[in-house]
Amino acid sequence: MLGPIFSRELVTVPRRSVHYAQRMALVGLLGILGITTWQATIGFARDATLGEAANVGLLLFQIVAFVQLLLTLFFATLSAASAVSQEKDRRTFVLLLLTDMRDYEIVLGKLVGALLPILILLFVSAPVLSMLLLLGGISPEQVLQAVLVLFSSAIAAGSLGGLIALWREKTYQALALSVLFLVLYVCVTQGVTSVGPLVSSDVDWASAQAWLDPFIAMQSVLEPPTDGWQGIAPAYGFLVVMFVLCAAMNGVGIWKLRKWNPSGEPIMQREGAAEVEDLESDVAIAAEKRAKAHAAPGEVRQVWPNPILWRETRTLAYGRRPLLVKFAFGIVLALILYFAVGELNRPGGRPSFAAAYGLVPVAVLSLLLVAAQAVTSITSERDGGALDVLLVTDVSPKEFVFGKLLGVLYNTKEYIIPPLLLAAFYAIRGALTRTPPGTPTGEALATNLGPLVAVCGALIVLFGFAVTLGLHVSLRIVQSRLAIAHTLGTVFFLSVGTLISIYLIVINGGSFGNQWFSFISFLILGIGGLLYVLSADRPATALTIASVMCPLAMFYCVVNVLIGGKPGTDESGDPLIPFLMLGAAFGFAIFSMLFPLVTDFDVSLGRTAQPNES
Repeated sequence: MLGPIFSRELVTVPRRSVHYAQRMALVGLLGILGITTWQATIGFARDATLGEAANVGLLLFQIVAFVQLLLTLFFATLSAASAVSQEKDRRTFVLLLLTDMRDYEIVLGKLVGALLPILILLFVSAPVLSMLLLLGGISPEQVLQAVLVLFSSAIAAGSLGGLIALWREKTYQALALSVLFLVLYVCVTQGVTSVGPLVSSDVDWASAQAWLDPFIAMQSVLEPPTDGWQGIAPAYGFLVVMFVLCAAMNGVGIWKLRKWNPSGEPIMQREGAAEVEDLESDVAIAAEKRAKAHAAPGEVRQVWPNPILWRETRTLAYGRRPLLVKFAFGIVLALILYFAVGELNRPGGRPSFAAAYGLVPVAVLSLLLVAAQAVTSITSERDGGALDVLLVTDVSPKEFVFGKLLGVLYNTKEYIIPPLLLAAFYAIRGALTRTPPGTPTGEALATNLGPLVAVCGALIVLFGFAVTLGLHVSLRIVQSRLAIAHTLGTVFFLSVGTLISIYLIVINGGSFGNQWFSFISFLILGIGGLLYVLSADRPATALTIASVMCPLAMFYCVVNVLIGGKPGTDESGDPLIPFLMLGAAFGFAIFSMLFPLVTDFDVSLGRTAQPNES
């Protein structure tokens, strides 16, 4: 029914070696979360009562459901978008349009084929959620509703990514716009209860929000009313709304498939026999014909000494409408800042760690966009066949590597500057460290100057790591989808893993001693994952050391922020030492990835063996 594209994915997915590793990793992660939750609430020194076991079951169900929902939304969007974009970069998507496959077979086949590994993981996690019924605190209907919310969210997010990838011709634009539109949708649905009553007071906007927002729908599953839902449960309403949205998005994709594709690429006509004779006989006429055939008539532009940097900054290397991504980022940034400033000016007093309400989402989103730009700057050229041609020119490895790095930083400056300016704003408002209310602006800035320097320095180092990581991974891994998944997955898991560690410390009252087993498990997983991404194919001592240092440095910063000052308060320790630890660890990682690319470019890419290799 879905065509040969889906049939191929259905047969080949179980044959991949990573298929079983992903299932084992998911079950292992859920097991670690279960042990952590039990240890944080009850501990292993005594037996739990029935009430305590029920509370643990409910808490663990909440943690697992929200973690899975966050991961599902992110990876479903990127998986569907990258599946279509890779075909476009390789110029094979046009070949699909030339076959006798129908439009719906191409669109739905790519969508379901890309989501198949994620849907399998959701099937694997369903029995784990069902086992929580043995602890109590939840009902079978809650488990069913949670699974339905997860599945509908995955398909809706994948439909969004697939639609945008069909629309845009460049991989970076497809990935960036997919993530931004997903975040924008969540931000808009979060404001339904605030804006809705201004439109009409007769509508139950709280229920409407639960039908639209995946996180609110999941929250309604986890916290149902004691007397039950009077009408349709929000989870079922959310399922219906997502089905309608999926049908609409895929319908638009099927309708516009052959209008959007192929797009933006001129069709080169072959020269006739008479024209060839003229070119061979008359050099002047040949030069004139070449000038007329130039894609951009007019004066020839002067190329810089580094042609890679010139192309990255002075041409449309990332699509015809790069401002569209930046405009979407501006809208999302404005919505996040509106919420963050509202929390800062809360009438009852600002919450603990008020600066995190704005800095964390903006920094994570900026890091993902910067990493996506870095990895697609290489994968797009490789899939288009331009990378191999570029590597045989007289461009030196130093020009190539630093031209790409500086070009990515230049093109992503609109994503790098806002977190730095936001940190300065929080310093002026006295939100980076404990500042008494009513402190003058100059005095507040002087008090927050040290934390401001530490935060800005840490952000700059992390942005440099994201750019270098994207370049390093994309040059080593030939498969574009795998390189994109490794790069964005690393940035995403570093962020999510840090947030999970923060949450575990918070729910345990700022105590670290009761969580040592869980944190060691998370550190081992983080070190192993980073080691696999950095040096799985070609191990190196420096990369191994960097894989150990980076997760440890992140964890040390988390512990210092939460319990380095006074546990249970919003007072942190001295920010200088965590900044130095973070800068040293990630700076060493950046150096470990850049040095072989500049000195032994062919060896680091695996194109040439080292003297001691056979």
